[in-house]
Amino acid sequence: MSELISIAEARRRVLDSVPRLGDETVVLDDALGRVLAEDVRSAIDVPPFDSSGMDGYAVVAGPDAELEVVGEARAGHPADIRVEPGATVRISTGGKLPEGADAVVPVERTTASNGTVRVPETSPGQNVRRAGEDVPAGTVVLAAGTTAGPAELGVAASVGRAELRVARQPRVAILVTGDELTPPGEPLPPGGIYSSNGFALAGQVERAGAKLAGRTSVPDDPDGTRRAIGAALDRADVVVVSGGVSVGPHDHVKRTLRDLGVEERFWGVSLRPGKPTWFGVRDGTLAFGLPGNPVSAMVTFQLFTRPALAALQGAPPEARHVIATLGEAVPRNPQREQAVRVRLSQTDDGLIARPTGEQGSHMLTSMLGADGLALISAGEGAAEAGGRVEVELL
Repeated sequence: MSELISIAEARRRVLDSVPRLGDETVVLDDALGRVLAEDVRSAIDVPPFDSSGMDGYAVVAGPDAELEVVGEARAGHPADIRVEPGATVRISTGGKLPEGADAVVPVERTTASNGTVRVPETSPGQNVRRAGEDVPAGTVVLAAGTTAGPAELGVAASVGRAELRVARQPRVAILVTGDELTPPGEPLPPGGIYSSNGFALAGQVERAGAKLAGRTSVPDDPDGTRRAIGAALDRADVVVVSGGVSVGPHDHVKRTLRDLGVEERFWGVSLRPGKPTWFGVRDGTLAFGLPGNPVSAMVTFQLFTRPALAALQGAPPEARHVIATLGEAVPRNPQREQAVRVRLSQTDDGLIARPTGEQGSHMLTSMLGADGLALISAGEGAAEAGGRVEVELL
């Protein structure tokens, strides 16, 4: 294996290799989770007119008085009458403020009787939502690179946008290698195990906003490996291969990737779990050779593939990090950084991080309930309970 590099250096090499995918226009209903490829600028004031913030009466501000009720303004049904001193229009929340009125008196502060209503002293602007108070016309309400969530869709709709320009979703092909892998639901043969990596990685692909372009099981033979990887490189923007990147006699992935013209950018990260991670590029297509151990595959996807999928779409590639206090000691590895699966709990003293249990790279259950990866530096001894640690949120 070549010289091991740090997590930070591996990420840098990945992100330095990321091209920008093209854009497409989608209707608002299809934009959830997509990354904006444009600034969304409002062409209108929001709200587009002065409106009432309360159910009540639109008035000309002044002293307490008995006013004649001359009309009604409901949301979507403006009053076509001008409010003069001595008169008022009944108005509902969101209704357009009638001409002449400059304040709204809440209904609970009034007394109605036979076509009139008594109102207290009122100041101009009281309970009035001004045009453009939320968004003035011309304002950028959503910036390019933003991932559209429910609030972003609501804001886009509020300024009248029915479509959005978004980055194309990366197409990700997942290949899992190993003669021992058996599809779930089938009887296990002697020496077989159920294939889990393809399902876990596919879930991570979807959570990263990318599109699954196929999930293939690959036998441990050179010809089958070459056919599967070659087809994946031709149809996908990102190829993720799990297993077959170590140095055993049946590990054919690295050699096949190189033979197919994928330029190696690194092989080997100073990381536990995830040391035998491979990365390369062919004509803008990214190829990740992830370890076959289930936890190692998920951890290295989070640390290296997820940032690449974000960057491909023009989104910030940086993961969210928090600083937490270790709830128990974690033995350090003398040579390698560690990504320890932890649960986070909020206390009066801040976030507490506790390992999810045994941390073996084959123990997929250690990912259950994990909120993040505590990044423990290499060294002697232990990262002691009570010490501060950086946690990358999952």
